[in-house]
Parts: sequence; structure tokens; C-alpha cells
Amino acid sequence: MKSLPDFSFETAATARGLALVAGVDEVGRGPLSGPVVAAAVRLDPARIPGGLNDSKALTAARRESLFAALHEVADVAIGMASVEEIDELNILRASHLAMVRAVAGLALAPDHLLIDGNLLPRNLTISAEAIVKGDARSVSIAAASVMAKVTRDRIMVDLAQQHPGYGWERNAGYPTKDHLAALRNLGVTPHHRRSFKPVHNILCQAISISA
Repeated sequence: MKSLPDFSFETAATARGLALVAGVDEVGRGPLSGPVVAAAVRLDPARIPGGLNDSKALTAARRESLFAALHEVADVAIGMASVEEIDELNILRASHLAMVRAVAGLALAPDHLLIDGNLLPRNLTISAEAIVKGDARSVSIAAASVMAKVTRDRIMVDLAQQHPGYGWERNAGYPTKDHLAALRNLGVTPHHRRSFKPVHNILCQAISISA
């Protein structure tokens, strides 16, 4: 059985004199539609909700319950980058921008960041370390993954009501078979990422047909 994420990265940072440690993660790099959403979470070591894990390893019901619990006991902030920013910057830079915005939203400025992945965002003014598969290793990053995932899923459910037919309430904008079929049949919405290949190709086909 795989071990759950723990507080060891946070403890190590605190031992180096970095008292306020926040975990940072993003959700939504792969979808064809919707924003990329990041969360920053600073946990109280005495009040860590049980069962925190990488959001992908949890059921939707468990994520919702942890989302509510974390709002009660942790310093939480959400940051986003829009579809327009994704198309302008590229998805990596946009996801880093969302992370920086999330960190800036915390009630207390952290001394150190634990960031999921292998790259740190540019222009960080805070001590930070990148942790590969951090959402399965650091409980603070796991908490951030839950907050970002629930927030983004709710956004996609709202957008699905405005643009029915794409299945966003089920696929969260990822390129599933039904989403790709809807793109071909219904066309591109303002919430689609035009720089992503399946969307770009459909736009190019539309231009060539109308030309």
C-alpha cells in the first residue's frame, strides 16, 4: 500500500528557520477549456485534516469534505489564469502565474513554498523548492491539490450550464471522446483554449471551409 503524504518537508523547512510554510499546486493544464487554477495552503500542524492525499487519489465526495475542512483550519488562497492568458503565455507559464497569484492571496505571507512539479515559477520573491509528485509526498501540497481541484471542477460545472453539450460537468474540459465530438459538432466556445491543438485544428478547418 502506498504511503500517504506527510509533514516531513514542512518540518525540515521549519528546522531551517522558515516558520511559515505553504504548499502550492495547480489543476487544469491538460483540459481544452476553462482556466488553470492554483491553490496555496498553509496548514496548522495541530489541525491537519485526516486522509489528505493527492486529489486524483480521492473520491469526489472525499475531496468536497476535505475542501470544507481545510477552509475551517488552514490559510487557503486560490489563483487562476484565464483562457486568454493561457493562449498568450503558454500553459506552463500560465499555471505558474496562477500559482504566484494564489501565494499572494494568503492571509500571512509565507517564508517558504513547497511547489508541486520540477520547475519553480519565475519572479518568485519567496524561498521555494520544487517537489516532483509533491501532491503524493507533502501534505501541504496535497491540501493545495484538493482546493484547486474542487474549485476548478465547480467552475467547469457552472460553465457547462452556459454551454451544454460539451460534457464539462463530467470531463472538466479534458479532451474526452464526447468533448472532442462536441467540439466538431457544436464548434469552439469563448472558453476553449485556442492554442491547444484539437481546438486550433477545428478553427483552422472552419477558416479553410469559409475561405
